[in-house]
Amino acid sequence: MEQKVTTPAIKGLILALALIVIGLATHFSGLDKTSGMGALQFVILAAGVTWACISYAKQLNGNVTFGNTFAHGFKTTAAATAIIGLYTFISLKFIMPEMIDIGLEEARKGMIEKNMPADQMEQGLAMARKFAVPFAVAGSVLMFLIMGCIFSLLGAAVAKKNPNYNPLEDNNN
Repeated sequence: MEQKVTTPAIKGLILALALIVIGLATHFSGLDKTSGMGALQFVILAAGVTWACISYAKQLNGNVTFGNTFAHGFKTTAAATAIIGLYTFISLKFIMPEMIDIGLEEARKGMIEKNMPADQMEQGLAMARKFAVPFAVAGSVLMFLIMGCIFSLLGAAVAKKNPNYNPLEDNNN
């Protein structure tokens, strides 16, 4: 009997939900301002993508290649990233819109330290406010995809593979 492989979409959903729950918990507990908490999401992403690759190889009894294990990990990353991108948009628009104001206040302080003229400062902050959500979504998507690619490589490298496997006989793709 052939074992069923959990799809990357399901693994991506699980990973994204874990990231969202941890992100909300750290935000509402006030821990998101702690220096090390920003890296926590990438630790969770690394663990989740590595888990996806290892479980994929286990579900197929090691009859996998580095390439198809990497592809499975990256598909998991893509699914999680799509959900995280949507969550980032909803979060900044409806759940935590104050995060934009906090970021703009930090930008204002930086502009004041650089002695920027007041009219340029206000023009820059108005432009930043206008594009804050699209840039935040694009930035999180890009960062998650890049980091997910790296973690997929790591996961594919550590997943146990059958050394007698012949990819030309593969019917699992």
